[in-house]
Amino acid sequence: MKLPFELFLALRYLKPKREFVWVITLLSLLGVVLGVGVLVVVISVFRGFERDIRDKVIGFTAHVTVLNYGIMTQPDELYPKIEALPGVQAVSPFVGGPVLIEFKQRISTPFVRGIDPEREEKAMGLRRFIVEGEFLLEGEAVLIGRGFADRNGIGVGDKLMIFSPRHFEEMRKGAERGEKVAFLPTELIVTGIFSTGYGVYDENFVLTSLDMARYMYNIEDGVHGIAVRIADPLRANETRDAINAFLTRPARAQTWMDLNRQLFGAIATERNVMFFLLVFIIVVAGFGLTSTLITLTVQKSREIGLAKALGATEWQVIRVFVLYGLIVGLVGTALGLASGLLLTEFRNQAASLLAKVLGVEIFPYEIYHFAEIPADIHWGSVAAISISAIAICGIGALLPAWRAAWLEPARALRYE
Repeated sequence: MKLPFELFLALRYLKPKREFVWVITLLSLLGVVLGVGVLVVVISVFRGFERDIRDKVIGFTAHVTVLNYGIMTQPDELYPKIEALPGVQAVSPFVGGPVLIEFKQRISTPFVRGIDPEREEKAMGLRRFIVEGEFLLEGEAVLIGRGFADRNGIGVGDKLMIFSPRHFEEMRKGAERGEKVAFLPTELIVTGIFSTGYGVYDENFVLTSLDMARYMYNIEDGVHGIAVRIADPLRANETRDAINAFLTRPARAQTWMDLNRQLFGAIATERNVMFFLLVFIIVVAGFGLTSTLITLTVQKSREIGLAKALGATEWQVIRVFVLYGLIVGLVGTALGLASGLLLTEFRNQAASLLAKVLGVEIFPYEIYHFAEIPADIHWGSVAAISISAIAICGIGALLPAWRAAWLEPARALRYE
């Protein structure tokens, strides 16, 4: 099979006679493989982490939350207005905040959330998270997260002693009257344990009925906020703006994105920083390729001079060395993609192996609150990584290609 002149020479130069040039070429190739492979793994893990965080947040919290940073005294007037908006599926009032819980002489400070079970099931579907007991919130019942239960050794049927703002208010009023007020904490029975898969919620939230939460917070008939579920969580901004149009300040609606802006902003920033840092690995490989080609042009100066003397044009010589760089980029990118996708597929096994061999936990649960390393391979990002790697290798070949193209045949063949 006949190959074009430029491609034939480029392939021939890929295996130079001198061993050290081949070693430099191999190192440049490995640099591209390493850069592309690591980029694919890191970007996929970051995207998976962001996706799973988003799914957990949307799964346990409202798509849109109406708050006024105090007590909403007439929430019933807002329900029909919100439910009439396009895309709204359900609304659910809630009362909540921090409390003190005592169990077997251990004190914890989770957030209690009082909900209307029927409305909340339509709005959030919390029943699907129950892993022990049942979704029962009547009277003195309470649901706790799996992480909170494990940390404190609590099981279904255990009784929790809760000290709430109502008790501290009674103490304050008694102190103002100069009296010593004795009170008993609120006693709740654990009827179920839920697990969302996200440690922040499973370790720090307990659920009770709306009436019980009102009692603990000394609220007669108001609520702290209204949770709104919509058909498309990614269009929550439209529903937020529509609700804010008929709310009076200080009451305002906020989306799940507004309430978690810092979290998702930090993830996006880290992902972008890691992308640019790892691109420099490929850039370094491109510099290595440039040095290889500079050495190669010096070695092959006589061959280049002979080719030009026989009629090769400057652009043909440039194409020879640019093709050399593109071939290295294509092979390195292909191997890098294969290794990166393979490592992404078996990321959890690789993490377990590293933990056993080196004793290094690369994705600790205590920090990230995920049992496994998430990943989401985005083929658009993979394509961008591949094109960037090949382009860097091609650009790295331009300088030596330009030098070789303008080599004078007479000077190159002077000592032949």
